[in-house]
Amino acid sequence: MSSVPCQIDSVIEIATPENIAFQYRVAGPFRRLPAYLIDLAIRVAILFVVALVCSVLSIAIGGISAAVWLLAYFVVSWFYGGLFETFMHGQTPGKRVLGIRVMSTSGRPINGYQAVLRNILRVADMGPVISAEAVGLPPIPLIPTFLVGLCSMALNRRFQRLGDLVCHTMVVVEERPWLSGVVRFDDPRAFELASYLPADLQVRRSMARAIAHYAERRRFFSVSRRREVAQHLAEPLLKQFGLPANTSYDLLLCSMYYRLFIADRGDDETHAARAKAALGHRMSPFAYPLQRGPADPTGSPFR
Repeated sequence: MSSVPCQIDSVIEIATPENIAFQYRVAGPFRRLPAYLIDLAIRVAILFVVALVCSVLSIAIGGISAAVWLLAYFVVSWFYGGLFETFMHGQTPGKRVLGIRVMSTSGRPINGYQAVLRNILRVADMGPVISAEAVGLPPIPLIPTFLVGLCSMALNRRFQRLGDLVCHTMVVVEERPWLSGVVRFDDPRAFELASYLPADLQVRRSMARAIAHYAERRRFFSVSRRREVAQHLAEPLLKQFGLPANTSYDLLLCSMYYRLFIADRGDDETHAARAKAALGHRMSPFAYPLQRGPADPTGSPFR
């Protein structure tokens, strides 16, 4: 019997350079088709409005109106998806409605080159085309069958069409509710340490997701295991924020979670003052606890 694990669902795992794995659920053709139809309806509506405007202006500007409509048709047909995915972080209006997003196979956001090229290459995925007369329809020039794209998606585990394979992109289901609930911290050192973080604290989406996952799951880890897991993320941040080398990795991630998901900057001073009063300067937010305290009956992740 083969020991190679086989994929039994649409969830894939991507490991970052920091050796942290993220799971994504890739979007299949039946999830992507409604998004494509929504975008198609939007494109048709845009061209219809442009045609109406050009017909009204044709009296004043004559043949220029036809050139304007052809230019609009070219831009909408070839660059609608690429422009939206570039400036909406991998989403078109249809993808946003369906809750899916384009991202690179490495787990990073796509760039403008990838967004435009994957949409231009959709022409290859639309083949082969058939004549409308062959199926008894009115004389429309050609009808795309999308068989190339469907076959390509069926033959790889990430449901990538040809444009995705060339550009190293994939379409994933966006998990909008990242958290099952906001994690609350009872250790006042986390609030005090948050006051030492930069006022304009901003992190990448992948970093925010990693911090959220850690804060949710840390209550299941021992103190030594928390240090081991948090080290991969927190160690580079100590130098970035100019914090002492003996700062607790666990507390640093907890304080960042607090700043990113719970508090506004104006709340930091209040919580920091309460933390200092509670600690009485007996415990430093930059030091690792030497031993675990008694279990918290309220289920707090801190000990």
